[in-house]
Amino acid sequence: MIALPVAGPFSRLRFERSADWLAAALAASLPWSTSATSILAALWLVALLPTLDVASLRRIFAMPAAWLPVALFLLAALGLAWGGNLPWNERIAGLAQFAKFLAIPLLLFQFARSDHGEWPLKAFFVSATVLLAYSWLVLIFSDLPSRGFPRGVPVKDYVIQSGIFALCALVLFDRAVTASRCEQWRHALGMAAVGVVFLLNVAFVATARTTLVTLAVLLALLGLRHFTRLQLLVFFTSVVLCAVLAWTSSPYLRERVVHIPAEIEASDPSADTSVGARLYFWRQSVAFIAGAPLIGHGTGSIREMFRRSAADPAREQASNPHNQVFAVGIQLGCIGIAVLVALWVAHMWLFVGAGALEWIGLAVVVQNVVGSLFNSHLFDFTHGWLYVLGVGIVGGMVIRRRAQTKS
Repeated sequence: MIALPVAGPFSRLRFERSADWLAAALAASLPWSTSATSILAALWLVALLPTLDVASLRRIFAMPAAWLPVALFLLAALGLAWGGNLPWNERIAGLAQFAKFLAIPLLLFQFARSDHGEWPLKAFFVSATVLLAYSWLVLIFSDLPSRGFPRGVPVKDYVIQSGIFALCALVLFDRAVTASRCEQWRHALGMAAVGVVFLLNVAFVATARTTLVTLAVLLALLGLRHFTRLQLLVFFTSVVLCAVLAWTSSPYLRERVVHIPAEIEASDPSADTSVGARLYFWRQSVAFIAGAPLIGHGTGSIREMFRRSAADPAREQASNPHNQVFAVGIQLGCIGIAVLVALWVAHMWLFVGAGALEWIGLAVVVQNVVGSLFNSHLFDFTHGWLYVLGVGIVGGMVIRRRAQTKS
């Protein structure tokens, strides 16, 4: 590793502080801009690399939460070798989807020793809150700059926006419950109110059906985390009543849900329905994995497998099975699936505990696992980086706090 001076413009402290600021900027950019996130990720890596030291890295890599993401990437790198006649540009593009996982152990290293872990968390929340405000403004004032589909989604897409808003709401609700138990009623009410505004946007402006499933799971976990049996009954009753109220008052929400049966019937890739297309992709994916169950068809092979199975290969554009397990299994077989599942389990285990940080980390992992049943979220840019940053930053903070507690 590079030996940095103690003082001066190129001191270790300056690089460490720069890496912390860049991590905060990276988190803030995530809800808004793919290009900015890519640039900031590169700058963050440049600032962080000179601060690495062997002893600290060994301690971090002793944890499955750190080495399993690297193992998955290395397995994907090996998968380049059994791609058959697959074009190398598609193989490299497939490997690039795994590359972001390498940032997880680096973030764990950084924030296991940094006392500025709150910076990126606060930056992300402020950025999401600004996006929330702008989303409502775009809904009211149609002449404001916006992507325009659907109305109220100013940047990126409704899947990303509703997922970020749901995550922020659940973190706020957790903090609100904790504050109420300390009789900090003003803080509790304020955080709960902002959380409700986030969820109102999901219900009335833009929602993904995956987000609704994720919300149900996270609300159940939130209730089990905080409440006794009687309190849990009251909590779940309140959640159901709020859901009924949202259902009856939001035509948009009803439309998103009631069309599911019809979309299931249209299970053809040419049909313009997300549910029907997913069923087609999943059936095909199961057949692909069965054809090479142990090591898969090679890294970057998803698009080629769909082309081979299509009635008209020249017109087949599918490259995403809309399921993370299938996306890994097609390329790396059951070995890859086993590493992926182990990665999720290791990251959930990292966040076992009653603290606020543990809830944030657990919410990030659970949101990704549930969402990955219906999408390849780890391979998606924003959802993938949300997972990497959430696990890496919050995981590092948890490691740091536990080490301080032991000492």
